[in-house]
Amino acid sequence: MASDVDPKYLPPERPPRKPGQEPSARLTLDAYVRLRKELEDLETNGRAHIADRLLHAREFGDIRENAEYDAAKNEQGLMEARIRELKRKLADPEIIEAVHGDEIDVGAMVTLRPVDEDDPDDEIYLLAHSAEERAPGVRTVTVQSPLGSVLMGKRVGDHVSYEAPGGTFTYEVVAFGPQGP
Repeated sequence: MASDVDPKYLPPERPPRKPGQEPSARLTLDAYVRLRKELEDLETNGRAHIADRLLHAREFGDIRENAEYDAAKNEQGLMEARIRELKRKLADPEIIEAVHGDEIDVGAMVTLRPVDEDDPDDEIYLLAHSAEERAPGVRTVTVQSPLGSVLMGKRVGDHVSYEAPGGTFTYEVVAFGPQGP
């Protein structure tokens, strides 16, 4: 991945962290690059788009009773909040690589089969530190989530159960492996 990425999107070299110093986020290189690109797009194209919407909305007259202006200001607020969130995560992240052995760990694509269903369909999840991690066609679960936390350290054939607002769910681990390119 890193060899085909514009170097301006790669994380800068940083000195080792001091004891007790926590990273701003834990991300794979793929997620870091994607978030850097998103931040750049929001700071340039996103802000220009909002400025155009606000200018256009002002043409409708009094901004105190202008729904178009209110909608544009709301969109601007949401976008600026996302920019702040991205800047915080990208400030000093730990770039991680998934280690794959005979137990499920961060970065694994995990195939689960519901135990309590008559004709269950397998479900595939990416287990990640951050909800910002993505893989095509699968859902991301974080190690902090109820499902993600019970998956850590499991092996093929193990059963896992977790509590969710909809009740208790039980799965069998069918397969797992590293996240593909």
